[in-house]
Amino acid sequence: MAHHSLKSDRRAISRHYDVGNEFYQLFLGRDQLYSCAYFQTPHDDLDRAQTDKLDHICRKLRLRPGEKLLDIGCGWGGLISYAARYYGVSATGVTISRNQYEYARELIAKRGLAHSCRVELADYREVTGEACFDKVVSVGMFEHVGLKNLPVYFATAARLLKDDGLFLNHGITSENVFRRDDAATRFINKYVFPDGELTRLSEILSATEKAFETLDVESLREHYARTLRLWTLNLQSSREQALAIVGEKIYRIWILYMAGCAWGFERGNINVYQVLLAKKRRGFSPVPLTRADIYRAI
Repeated sequence: MAHHSLKSDRRAISRHYDVGNEFYQLFLGRDQLYSCAYFQTPHDDLDRAQTDKLDHICRKLRLRPGEKLLDIGCGWGGLISYAARYYGVSATGVTISRNQYEYARELIAKRGLAHSCRVELADYREVTGEACFDKVVSVGMFEHVGLKNLPVYFATAARLLKDDGLFLNHGITSENVFRRDDAATRFINKYVFPDGELTRLSEILSATEKAFETLDVESLREHYARTLRLWTLNLQSSREQALAIVGEKIYRIWILYMAGCAWGFERGNINVYQVLLAKKRRGFSPVPLTRADIYRAI
């Protein structure tokens, strides 16, 4: 297992995400969202599917105007700005990537959301306070936490969440126990995601049981396979621009990485789950009896 100290995690994240915002803009789509989209139909384009993903998350969290939302690993600020703009929440995002931090600050200012949306350059373990947020979300950051830090990660979310709050964790899983000697893992850890670690869904749910009740689990495996295919096509179509920004080596690594991951999701070797959690409490949970409100017509 990797050490996953504050220092080592900052170094690993910088290596992956600080390749350059211009590079990621070539393939991620309009809103710079680096996690799987949510396709209402197989024919939806990437930008529509990414917007639907943001809305799907906000609905699952049952966001209400005036609530306080924390996004752990907020990326380039897409979710916090969307939630503040369309759901009226006060949104805070944390990231340890300086490039993402600067981009998110500019996005918030550009959209006129400084009164309700902010981003901090901080590790999730550095967020202080108790019961500060009505809702907590983490999308595509879980893979960087490290297996040994799962108890700390979920305990931190529980500490920051109000007693009647909800936590949505969106992260990639593997059907096999994490193995560093696996060829694909060696490639990704050396060239793409230093110190990334995956585990089974069952291990994730087990790690949450001390503090949380699991309300909902949704597999988005096929959605991520589609997303990765579209990212790969976008990057291939922007080859000359990519070469000018990062050079041949990085370009080829990312093509291989994304195409290989798409194949892994299609085969079912890896999956991605959204897990909706509520803090353990007496009485009824803070969600409706059915999921009808999540799937109302868009």
